[in-house]
Amino acid sequence: MTMLRCGPHALDLTRPRVMGILNVTPDSFSDGGRYFDRERALDHARRMLADGADLIDVGGESTRPGAVAVDEADELARVIPVVDELAREGALVSVDTMKPAVMRAAVAAGAAMINDVSALRLPGALEAAASTGAAVCLMHMQGEPRTMQDAPRYADVAAEVRDCLVERAQACEAVGIARDRIVIDPGFGFGKTLAHNLALLRALPELVSTGYPVLAGLSRKSALGAITGRPAGERLAASLAAALAAVDRGVQIVRVHDVRETVDALKVWSAVQGAR
Repeated sequence: MTMLRCGPHALDLTRPRVMGILNVTPDSFSDGGRYFDRERALDHARRMLADGADLIDVGGESTRPGAVAVDEADELARVIPVVDELAREGALVSVDTMKPAVMRAAVAAGAAMINDVSALRLPGALEAAASTGAAVCLMHMQGEPRTMQDAPRYADVAAEVRDCLVERAQACEAVGIARDRIVIDPGFGFGKTLAHNLALLRALPELVSTGYPVLAGLSRKSALGAITGRPAGERLAASLAAALAAVDRGVQIVRVHDVRETVDALKVWSAVQGAR
């Protein structure tokens, strides 16, 4: 698929795209609290857009390992004003949420994509997404954020993640979400060990071969810390290497904290590809 339909926007996927992460939370794993203030969040989003982000992913509930659920009213209060302002300024905005009510409110405020770590499994989520014209990103997660890293197990992680995501994509199509609105995400770090994450990264072409656009979120993840020995704030080089490895295997969207550096790295990668 070369074009992703996101509400009033159309995202050309003939080149890799960059999704900038905007956590309006007090407790996200890498930048929790840094952009909890609304004006700081908006300033950061504008900076990411100026640095070349193609879309901004706004999340009001941390999904780090061990995270606890956020009340719906609190999540709405965190997310909706930021989505509304960014959309008014013309940005392509994604909302990172599992809650149907937040999905509906965010799209009404201008969000053009729903990014759900539970792949629209919560009651009413499929119907909420289907009632909008927004794109949906379906992520694989074994378990739930609070317990997902306790003891993840797979017989064949690549095959199981692929089959699960295809099943969820087909469930979306069955309720009227068109194929050109669907993205899949293997969920690096969500109920996976380091070995599982590396196996998934190597197997990304299998996900790409499904025909659905693939998003990869590897930025600053603990797996990169396990490999390099670096804390979250010192994983830029590792994050760039992981993003390029994903794109080189066919991923169309990378979800990142460090937009400017990722955009520059992709420019070099693209120039090299064009020279082949």
